[in-house]
Amino acid sequence: MDPFLVLLHSLSTRLSDRELTELKFLCRNRVSKRKLELMESGLDLFNVLLEQNDLDAERTDLLRQLLTSLRRQDLLQCLDSFEVEATAGASLRETDLRTAFDIICDNVGRDWKRLARQLNISDTKIDAIEERYPRNLPERVRESLRIWGNLQKENATVARLVQVLRDCRMNLVADLVEEEQQARESQNESKSMSSMAWESEASSSQ
Repeated sequence: MDPFLVLLHSLSTRLSDRELTELKFLCRNRVSKRKLELMESGLDLFNVLLEQNDLDAERTDLLRQLLTSLRRQDLLQCLDSFEVEATAGASLRETDLRTAFDIICDNVGRDWKRLARQLNISDTKIDAIEERYPRNLPERVRESLRIWGNLQKENATVARLVQVLRDCRMNLVADLVEEEQQARESQNESKSMSSMAWESEASSSQ
């Protein structure tokens, strides 16, 4: 379930009729009068803003402005929590991808073009990569992965990379990436459990 949609649903349930009216008034320059008249909940408003690309998980400025206008600090705190968690999640995903990139660069050699094409990198870009790194296979692989990551953005995940490797029949490399990912997840889970246990003990001793 999309965390941002969960946030919007939570915000909507906590808006009063008067507050919804205020938000609709503030959005009159963004949303047509007819659509505003049909809105009966915060979700109706948020849905239109999502459809118009005025709002998404990476662009929450408008939502913050609207909640600030209501002077609802509790709702702003919900938004703050979402942004903190989203930043932490993105940072963890980037770290996981960097680790996967390192493994792939160390283990994919002459077959790098096959991998690059499976990553939907054009032949023109593949030629440019080859020209830029004439004697460095690992850097060719890394540049291919970097281009893929920039193209895919949020869809660039370790799971997707593993699938691409298997589609290329690079199963050994895929296994290495999966094993490392599982080890990292297990380590993070252990840290989380230890932290929860420490907090529980600290709470009990008070």
